Amino acid sequence: MPELPEVETTRRGVEPHCLGRTVKQLQVRDPRLRWPVPDTLAPALAGLVITAVERRGKYLLFRTEKGSLLVHLGMSGSLRVVAAGAEPGRHDHIDLLLDSGLSLRYHDPRRFGCFLWQAPGEVHPLLAHLGPEPLSEAFDGELLYRFSRGRRSPVKNFIMDGTVVVGVGNIYANEALFLSGIHPGRAAGRVSPARYLRLADCIKRVLTSAIEQGGTTLRDFVGGDGKPGYFAQQLYVYGRAGQPCKACGTPLRERRLGQRSSVYCVTCQR
Repeated sequence: MPELPEVETTRRGVEPHCLGRTVKQLQVRDPRLRWPVPDTLAPALAGLVITAVERRGKYLLFRTEKGSLLVHLGMSGSLRVVAAGAEPGRHDHIDLLLDSGLSLRYHDPRRFGCFLWQAPGEVHPLLAHLGPEPLSEAFDGELLYRFSRGRRSPVKNFIMDGTVVVGVGNIYANEALFLSGIHPGRAAGRVSPARYLRLADCIKRVLTSAIEQGGTTLRDFVGGDGKPGYFAQQLYVYGRAGQPCKACGTPLRERRLGQRSSVYCVTCQR
């Protein structure tokens, strides 16, 4: 699934092509996404000017004065800028046609994303209970420590909880826990304030680094410009089970936490 850096990379890639442009048409070839594309969406968007392209967690928001188009890439989705009228492929389900002669094309083999509408002055239910952005000043180690009190669930599951902090997906949770020296299976309520300060800093560092390098290369993801990201070359633990730890040489171990793969070093992480 595209994670926060991949979504932010997509936002930055498509923003220059969308800002100030008028939506000529929303062409929906297949409305059967995770939530069906509403019949009212295309007429609501027609003729509106896109004033901003923002990100909230893993959601993209295309702002207009009449409301916002809410987009999620799902498990395998991507957005690409193509020439209007370009022949669509099998999994090219939606085109947002702009007055520039370009289209924003949504490609999604698994159809697990969404195209929905957020009315002006309202917060869509999908966004209503999201925690703070991990790269904002609202997120820090003190917040993690405060929210973790009494929690017995693994710390990895805790930092992937979108009501605690948004956008810390599986790849970056693995990496941040390694860099902070915290075992992913440790109970969230048993992590000290000092270690949470370090963990919050590592989350910010690893996400910032991934965004700067274009996101992590995944099988189903390419950036908005059609080029893959390069952060995967620098991963310390994710996808490296059985290989030597880059810090100490101990073979990395793997276990399932919350039905997700967790790779860690028994020597470096406690």
